[in-house]
Amino acid sequence: MPLDLAIAARLKRTTDGLVPAVVQQYDTGEVLMLAWMDDEALHRTLTTGRATYWSRSRGSYWVKGDTSGHVQHVKSAALDCDGDTILLRVDQVGAACHTGDRTCFDADELVVTRA
Repeated sequence: MPLDLAIAARLKRTTDGLVPAVVQQYDTGEVLMLAWMDDEALHRTLTTGRATYWSRSRGSYWVKGDTSGHVQHVKSAALDCDGDTILLRVDQVGAACHTGDRTCFDADELVVTRA
């Protein structure tokens, strides 16, 4: 079964057919990571409840946690108003980042200066 046609029609993809997915811890709002999805990855995610992404570097699908054990159980999914970003709210088991950190956004906080 392909991705629901009504959902597919709303997606605005990059030239390589991908849509960014922002991944958030469902109960705290913590932003965990950003990954990429195509129609098939989104379909798999919506029908299995396990976050599935397209790896641009490997050129293949990956289900978060299949090799690391750090699973993302999808609680909800939403498109933004333009259809060009997906928001996944997940229950993250273990680290979200491939470095072993809880979130991919802990490493290098940037200094913000106000004018």
